[in-house]
Amino acid sequence: MFRHTKRLQFEAKPERPDPVYARKLQELIGGAFGEMTVTMQYLFQGWNCRVEGKYKDLLMDTATEEIGHVEMLATMVARLLEGAPATMTAEAVQDPVMAAVLGGMDPQQAIIAGGGALPANCQGVPWNGGYIVASGNLLADFRANAAAEAQGRLQTARLYNMTDDPGVKAMLQFNLARDTVHQKQWLKAIEELEADGLETPIVPNAFFDEEDQVHNSTIWGLSDGTEGPKGGWTEGDDPLEYLLDPEPLGGPGSAPAPDPELFGTYSTAENVKGTVKAKAQATKKKATARVTKKSGTGKKTAGKKTTGKKATQGSRNR
Repeated sequence: MFRHTKRLQFEAKPERPDPVYARKLQELIGGAFGEMTVTMQYLFQGWNCRVEGKYKDLLMDTATEEIGHVEMLATMVARLLEGAPATMTAEAVQDPVMAAVLGGMDPQQAIIAGGGALPANCQGVPWNGGYIVASGNLLADFRANAAAEAQGRLQTARLYNMTDDPGVKAMLQFNLARDTVHQKQWLKAIEELEADGLETPIVPNAFFDEEDQVHNSTIWGLSDGTEGPKGGWTEGDDPLEYLLDPEPLGGPGSAPAPDPELFGTYSTAENVKGTVKAKAQATKKKATARVTKKSGTGKKTAGKKTTGKKATQGSRNR
């Protein structure tokens, strides 16, 4: 059961109308990392949580707070649109360039919402339930929650610098603070899940014996950058092996011949020609790598750590 109170969690009163900024605020309502997303994300995580107690309560408490944040932002948008579109549009159309985009206003806020907020982002793209993460695994979900709050706080901080309205800034200061708290709580909850023995760092805590034991501790160096191997992930108790110039393990990614009735472009001769050429190039590259390895010169080949120390293959303690 949800109960609504007429009072906002924090005041949402701008000093003056600003329909252009009202459009920008839509990102915090219906954007991919907006308040609608975290609201529904936490609600469905809470409803799907199989562990009654502190974790479910935390999810439902935070989800309910986020509903209030949607209300705060929607109220702020409506108040920023006060006097628009009639008054503000008349001022905007005095400049032909500004008139082309209604001075940066979102006409849907007037046409569809009657001068209010929309369940959409700042470009008018409707909010999508596909934005949320609710997997049933609390560790995976809490990590997603911390990332969502980080993205939300980042966008709020950027919008904070896009206004000089004291009333808007005051509300965003409150939102920044709440995003800070929420990041902290999810990070702490992640630690507690592990401390309680409910989860381990790798999600899911299974299939370690079934997974490919050769490839569960290697990073494939597949860019021109050379600094990746210098990171701390190649050192410590469970170092990852950085492979330079790794070789593909599979054959050509050729699709089968198409159904003739689907009229896909296809040539048996060209397909065979391309396959043979790819295999020849792979064979030549492997031969060159063997020669390089024997001579002891050139780039290190796949399977060698950049530190020169051999990493232990197979299962590692997790």
